[in-house]
Amino acid sequence: MDSLPGNGLKGVQKEELMEQVKQQIAVANAQELLSKITEKCFKKCVTKPGTSLDNSEQKCVAMCMDRYMDAFNLVSRAYSSRLQKERSRM
Repeated sequence: MDSLPGNGLKGVQKEELMEQVKQQIAVANAQELLSKITEKCFKKCVTKPGTSLDNSEQKCVAMCMDRYMDAFNLVSRAYSSRLQKERSRM
């Protein structure tokens, strides 16, 4: 177990390291979300790829992204709420 990173770190250093890891995870999650939105909305809305989007495709992509973000935010809030309830029970 001595070979694990962070075993020689002090309390403040561990907190800083944990904060950096949390930030990296948040960035990775945001990148994955954006990638999924792009892929799903493109597949749904762009029927004939070209050099530009027509008005209907632009509207479809905008609406699709809005709905996807609304759903993601709703699930995130519900998940956070559930985590807080679970923590308060401990």
